[in-house]
Amino acid sequence: MRNKISIKSLLDAVTVPADWVGLREVYESNTPRMIRDGVPVSNGHYSTHGAMVEVLVNGQFGYFGTPDLSQSGIELAAKKAYDQAKAASKYALHHFTDEVRPKNIGRYSSPFEKDLRSISAKELNMLLLDAYNNLKVSDKIVSASSLANVIQTNFHYVSSNGSDVAQDFLMLEFDLSATAVDGQNQQTRTFGGMRGTCRQAGMEFLDQMEILAQANKIGEQALELLDADETPAGEMDIVIAPDQMMLQIHESIGHALEVDRILGDERNYAGWSFVKPEDFGNLQYGSKLMNVTFDPTVSSEFASYAYDDGGLKAEREYLIKEGILVRGLGGKESQVRSGIDGVANFRASSWNRAPIDRMANINLEPGDSSFDDIIGSVEKGIYVESNRSWSIDDYRNKFQFGCEYGKLIENGKLTKTIKNPNYRGISNPFWNSLKMVGNGDTNGIYGTPNCGKGEPNQVIRVGHASPLCLFENVQVFGGA
Repeated sequence: MRNKISIKSLLDAVTVPADWVGLREVYESNTPRMIRDGVPVSNGHYSTHGAMVEVLVNGQFGYFGTPDLSQSGIELAAKKAYDQAKAASKYALHHFTDEVRPKNIGRYSSPFEKDLRSISAKELNMLLLDAYNNLKVSDKIVSASSLANVIQTNFHYVSSNGSDVAQDFLMLEFDLSATAVDGQNQQTRTFGGMRGTCRQAGMEFLDQMEILAQANKIGEQALELLDADETPAGEMDIVIAPDQMMLQIHESIGHALEVDRILGDERNYAGWSFVKPEDFGNLQYGSKLMNVTFDPTVSSEFASYAYDDGGLKAEREYLIKEGILVRGLGGKESQVRSGIDGVANFRASSWNRAPIDRMANINLEPGDSSFDDIIGSVEKGIYVESNRSWSIDDYRNKFQFGCEYGKLIENGKLTKTIKNPNYRGISNPFWNSLKMVGNGDTNGIYGTPNCGKGEPNQVIRVGHASPLCLFENVQVFGGA
C-alpha cells in the first residue's frame, strides 16, 4: 500500500544552494495475470515508489533518484544531485536556465467508466481462461496464451519556481496469442501484434463476448495460415492494417523525429536519424496525404497525459502536415539547444530515471477513403495485419518488417490468405508512396509497453493510432 507523503514539504526542506530544484514523485503498481496453455503462470502484484531530485547549478542539471522519501533522504539526494551538476557544468555543451522548466499547475486522470482495480484475481483469471479455451480451436494449436496487466501510476511534480502537477494513470495491457504447428510449418496469430492492445481504460474494455469472439478468430486464423500459400515476391501495392501501421509509425517516424537523437545524444546506443536539423519546414517526408500528429490529449490512448515530466503543458501538434516535416519530438531542453520547434515529450520511465525526448501518442490522421475504396483500387497487391518482426537501421532509414497475416488483392478484391508476408523500404521514399489513407471507420488505436531508449535504459509506454493505408510499388516477399 502506498504511503502518502507531502512532496511539497520535502521540496521546502531542500537546502542546497541550487538555482532551481524539482522533485518528481512516482508510485507505480503492476498486477499481471496470464494463462498459458491452460495454466495460470502469472498472478503477481508489485510496486515501486520513489522520487527524482533534480537541481540546476551553473547552467547544468544534476539528478539523483531515491526510494527514501524522508526529509533526510531527499536532502541527501539533493546534495548528490548538486555535486553532480556542479562537476558536470565544467564540461557542459549548453548553459540552461529554468526557462526549460516552465511553471505549470494542473491535474490529469485517466478516463474510465469502471475501475479495473475492482475486478478480482479470480474474475480476471476466469475471463483469461475462457479466452484461452476459445483460442484452442484444434489440437494443432500447440500453444496459446491470454494476458492482462493492470497498471496504476501516480505522478506528482513540484518545483522551486512554482510548478505543481499531479497525474494519475490507469492502464491496461491485453494480449491473446495462438501458435499452430503442422510438421515443420509453424504460424502464430496475436491480438494486435505482440501486446499491441494497450490503453488507458477501465473494465469496460474487457467486454467478455468480444474477447471470446476475438480469441476464436485468432485461433482459426492461426490454423488457416498453416495451409496458406507463401507470400509472392516482387514490387507491388501493399495495404497495411492499423495494427501494423502502429509499428511503421513508431520506427520510421517516431524515433526518426526525436530531437536528442538528431543532435547525436543517442548515437552510442539507440542511434542517429536520417533527419537533419535543416529538414524541418523543408523536407517532403511523405505524400500530401500524410498528416502526423503528436497528440497526448486523445482519450484512452496509451500515452495520453496533460504535462510532460519537465512540467511542460502537453498539446496536440502537427509533426508532419500534408507530407512536409514541420516539428520535432523534442522537449523544452532540446528545443532550446537546437532551435527546432518541439512538443511536450520530456519523459522518464520511472522515479529512478531522468527525462529524455520520448514518443508519446504519435498518430497518422485519417483521410477520406473507405476500406472498400482502398481494396477496390488495387489491381495486384497484398493486405497485411499485425507485426511479427522488425528490423531498421541506426538512422531509422532502411527497414524490413514482417507481419502475421496477409491476403492477396487481385482485381480489387481480397482473395487467398497468404503466410509470412514481409516488406521492405526506405523511410522517405516509402512514405512518399502513400497513395490512399483510410477514413475514421478504418482507424485503430494501439500502443506498445516496451519502447527502449537511453543510457541507462528506459522502457516507456507509447501510443499510436492510424487508419488503413495503401502504399504503391513496395518490395514484398515471403519466407519465415
